Amino acid sequence: MIRVLLVDDQALVRGGFHSILSGQEDIEVVGEAADGAEAVDSALTLLPDVILMDIRMPRMDGIEATRRLLRGGRCPARVLILTTFDEDEYVYQALRAGASGFLLKSAPPRELAGAIRTVAAGEALLAPEITRRMIEEYVRRPRPGQGRPTGLQTLTPRELEVLNLIARGRSNAEIGAELFLSEPTIKTHVTRILAKLGLRDRVQAVVHAYETGLVQPGHPPHK
Repeated sequence: MIRVLLVDDQALVRGGFHSILSGQEDIEVVGEAADGAEAVDSALTLLPDVILMDIRMPRMDGIEATRRLLRGGRCPARVLILTTFDEDEYVYQALRAGASGFLLKSAPPRELAGAIRTVAAGEALLAPEITRRMIEEYVRRPRPGQGRPTGLQTLTPRELEVLNLIARGRSNAEIGAELFLSEPTIKTHVTRILAKLGLRDRVQAVVHAYETGLVQPGHPPHK
């Protein structure tokens, strides 16, 4: 059973999500919160598997709440951010805070349960349109002469290839097809990459690849 905490400052929105999820046999809504501060307290008490987190809320926004919950492994939950197209800047900040995925508020209701299952399973949920807009507008490039951080130097050439493709939004199956490797082999590479770089999941791998300059917007994959 996937335990979910709903966080949104609008009671009607929370009620709508609760209604949608109540019909799912493998999902249980264990609590609700009206702002980030309340979300932090509830999450540490209820220990949900997934937190469905709005961004703009009073007292404490969803980004700061995500940062506080995930800093130092305080909370094992994965955070699924609710966003709209006019919140690109917040999207990137949420990625850096440790969010595991994003769900557009305009998405059909049927996508909500699937998104929660995806994030609960440890996969990243990055809609291509969100990834593209975030990369083009908000990813910082390294300063001239900065060079690659030590973390990247620990990766093998094959792992660097896989990280490049992760950063470009490829799934494990797509990476396997492109590199002529089996999907289980790609999963092993991904696990090793995350371990070597000390990253939580694929979302953080995307951020790391762009922030370190391994991948840059508009450039073809590194060979």
